Amino acid sequence: MSVSQEKFKELLKEKGLKVTNQRLLVLEVLAEHRDKHMTAEDIYELVKEDYPDIGLATIYRTVQLLLEMQLVDRINLDDGCARYEIGELFLGEAKHHHHHLICKTCGKVLPFKDDLLEELEDHIEEATGFHVLDHELKFYGQCKECLERQNSTEKHVEV
Repeated sequence: MSVSQEKFKELLKEKGLKVTNQRLLVLEVLAEHRDKHMTAEDIYELVKEDYPDIGLATIYRTVQLLLEMQLVDRINLDDGCARYEIGELFLGEAKHHHHHLICKTCGKVLPFKDDLLEELEDHIEEATGFHVLDHELKFYGQCKECLERQNSTEKHVEV
């Protein structure tokens, strides 16, 4: 059993909640696919492999519980789907989420870890007294592959 699962068990017990296989499996799937932005249906398909009797409603309830416990983050990538990823706090990492680079051509989503907004947050607090707890940032553009493909196509058209 991973350290993460042990930590999760402790947190569930502290909140007076049962430790169930379903909850552990959902958390494990998210931890194993931490570089993905998964829908509840994606999680369901993977959990179902080990626990075929699980229902999609159980996945939704479990994800909601994990959100409330701040162990999972919900992400809106403007595609009409709620997506989830293992929370930075659960992994023992920095308080802020990573940011997302979204390719407008192919739809690829790339995580970007550098957090260069701490100085801005400090400025906001000094200027307004508002203490920023977290933020979410998305950049829209073209990924390296799409940009190279576009440049290659434009060169062929010029010839």
